[in-house]
Amino acid sequence: MATFEPTPLTQAPLLAVYRAMLQSRLMDERLVSLQRQGRIGFYGTGMGQEATCIASAFALRPTDWLFPGLRENAAMLLRGYPLVPYLAQLFGNSGDEAKGRQMPAHQFSRRVNQVSWSSCIGTQLPQAVGAAWAARRKGHDTVVLACLGDGATSTGDFHAAMNFAGVLQAPAVFLCQNNHWSISLHISQQTKSETLALKASAYGFPGVRVDGNDAEAVYAATSAAVARARAGAGPSFIEAVTYRVGPHSSSDDPTLYQDAQEVEAWRAKDPLERLRARLIERAAWDTARDEALRAELLSELNAALLEAEALPPVPPESLFDDVYAEEPWHLAEQRREFLRAPRGTTD
Repeated sequence: MATFEPTPLTQAPLLAVYRAMLQSRLMDERLVSLQRQGRIGFYGTGMGQEATCIASAFALRPTDWLFPGLRENAAMLLRGYPLVPYLAQLFGNSGDEAKGRQMPAHQFSRRVNQVSWSSCIGTQLPQAVGAAWAARRKGHDTVVLACLGDGATSTGDFHAAMNFAGVLQAPAVFLCQNNHWSISLHISQQTKSETLALKASAYGFPGVRVDGNDAEAVYAATSAAVARARAGAGPSFIEAVTYRVGPHSSSDDPTLYQDAQEVEAWRAKDPLERLRARLIERAAWDTARDEALRAELLSELNAALLEAEALPPVPPESLFDDVYAEEPWHLAEQRREFLRAPRGTTD
């Protein structure tokens, strides 16, 4: 197990990472407000964890796949996904690619090679390794970034996926956001292992520990692991040490179990403030440009929210779509009967 030091990014990439991190933060603040107003039903933020989410995704090619664990949704926007359908997913209306069939904040899209995540912890990990192995068997140089939280390391799926990846030398990179909390259970109650990165050694591949609030360190660690996987040298495990400064989700009250002093101590390590300070120190940024960028992102977000929320609902008959590649006769018959039935009846 090794730790990872930051590798300075050149100015343009670092500003792109900072922009995406700031967009994620502003979006989280606004969408939590919308949930409290009852305009969306559920939301989970990545607040305080933006460096790990964004900088790791920045190390991927467009052809690589990302299997999110919970707090990696904003990576889709960095990889080119449009903001309006991203927000429409929260309303579950006709702008939502999932046609309202998923919980809010469970975005995905084949357009940016990001799969849907499940609220069941760890289930995506064997699937991610399977996708990586399939890519290798097809002769593609695709790498799969398999994201997880510290809580997922306590599941059977985690160990199955790690073993599967190690034995098959799958081109997978496991990225664990150790944010110290699996909902209300502290990491100290999940494992006696000194670090989570150590667990990789049991499966025969490297594990590294990185400061998850340092965007450049996360980028350096992920880039090295991705390059290793793409070269055919097998999987890697990255433990990004960060902290969940907010609730697990909008349905949770963290004041019941989190120590307020601990939270404040981690707020002082805010990855966004840290990167902003570093940019200013390198004379690549200043307060005026920061305020202009913030205004631009808020304007973009407000316009996209207005557009997304105003979209019409999903047509009810869409429930027959996407079940089979070719619709069988009995489903076609059900669809016709459904369309003939008067709306508002329970028959």
